[in-house]
Amino acid sequence: MKIIPIGVIHTPHKQATGTPLQPVFAQGTQGTVELFPEFVPGIKDLDGFERIWLIYWFDRASEAQLEVTPFLDTQTRGLFATRSPCRPNPIGISCVRLNRIEGNVIHVLDLDMLDGTPLLDIKPYVPAFDAHAAERIGWFGTVKGIDVTADDRFETK
Repeated sequence: MKIIPIGVIHTPHKQATGTPLQPVFAQGTQGTVELFPEFVPGIKDLDGFERIWLIYWFDRASEAQLEVTPFLDTQTRGLFATRSPCRPNPIGISCVRLNRIEGNVIHVLDLDMLDGTPLLDIKPYVPAFDAHAAERIGWFGTVKGIDVTADDRFETK
């Protein structure tokens, strides 16, 4: 298996503490995706989409833990029932708003990742494929009064 970064994500978030937990809590947060020059031909026609998926590497997450206490809970949960960054393969995904493209720089909104995060891939958000109604949402259904920003619990120390 070979994974290579195709660019770097630039955000105002310099450390995990205080960073929004998900793009929905980062409304309006501006940043850029700097695509490496050799990948620029791949963004042809991307500007026609309102939203895009950014797939990235949690490069500052602590080692994988199969049981974690997620940000929105006080109970220990199985890693794969959470969105914790400390995963065996620390891959993150965020659906962000595409503002504009200038050369190799993609201007985006609603960023929830740290500045300098390695970008692995970009995919268009297509509501017919990506929006699904769900009645069962596991332990998330019991969360009340959530703090929408991260602390340092999953950061490399």
